[in-house]
Amino acid sequence: MAQDFFGLDGLSGRLPLAIFVAGPTCSGKSALAMLLAERLGGVVINADSMQIYRELRILTARPSEADEAQVPHALYGARAAAEPGNVAWWREAALGEMSDAHARGLLPILCGGTGLYFSALRNGLSEIPAIDPSARAEARAALATLGPHALHAELTVRDPETAARLHPSDSQRIARAYEVLLSTGRGLASWRRHVTLPPPPWRFRAIQLDPPRAELQAVAALRFDRMLEAGAEDEVRLLAEQALDPALPAMRAHGVPELAAHLRGEMALDAARNQAVANTHHYIKRQATWFRHHELADEGHLHTIHAQIADPAQLSESGIADLTRFIREVG
Repeated sequence: MAQDFFGLDGLSGRLPLAIFVAGPTCSGKSALAMLLAERLGGVVINADSMQIYRELRILTARPSEADEAQVPHALYGARAAAEPGNVAWWREAALGEMSDAHARGLLPILCGGTGLYFSALRNGLSEIPAIDPSARAEARAALATLGPHALHAELTVRDPETAARLHPSDSQRIARAYEVLLSTGRGLASWRRHVTLPPPPWRFRAIQLDPPRAELQAVAALRFDRMLEAGAEDEVRLLAEQALDPALPAMRAHGVPELAAHLRGEMALDAARNQAVANTHHYIKRQATWFRHHELADEGHLHTIHAQIADPAQLSESGIADLTRFIREVG
């Protein structure tokens, strides 16, 4: 009985099991998660910080309506672009979806490329006080005036521990760190050292996709071209019509700033495409680095696949059997 394997029936005395399917953009996480959901009776729960926005199905490569009809999905397109999500919101929402899956006898399969989401779920999270609106406004103004590199330099002086963890061009996270510092008087790294939301009562096993970077970069370029063919420009046009704050996370999704500039007549389409692909390549590198330096699961509970999964059909039956065996061998 599948429920007994996973501790979902409540009779085994073990904590219930959840699976992470993680890795960089374009590695094939969604395809693998769907395959596992079909084979094991699961629900795919979004663990990607951009796929939560309902306006961005194409540019975030969200599962299609056909995919969502094939197996249960949760937390995809769950928020409007005007309503920024954050890791604390996602953690609470994910735990709710996991509990719902448990009650229905389904295996929760958390799929995505946002490493901080997986870490917050497995290890717990520091609950940072609500940010004063004036501090947020000041941080956004500083970012607009100084630019990310100069604001990162300022953060290096005032909160060097946090600044050391941030890329100087990562405007969204730099502004977030700066507003936390302004509002609370403490750096973000200092807050995160004190866990106030403890790890949940779940067991976790992780499947990590780690294909060669050159392979991922080639797929990323091809995928963006397909996004353009699928109507990415129209998606950005509709988003731009909302006149949202450009600092909102959804407005920084890969392809949005570049195509928005093209629609404003500031950039040729080819240039916008090339810039978006280049930014995606940089993001893939950062994701791969994060996953290689952070533990998704305890020793023996992590299975790594060094290949890109474009189509689940490419997996052999023996390979699928190995994965399901790995998941079922829960101690």
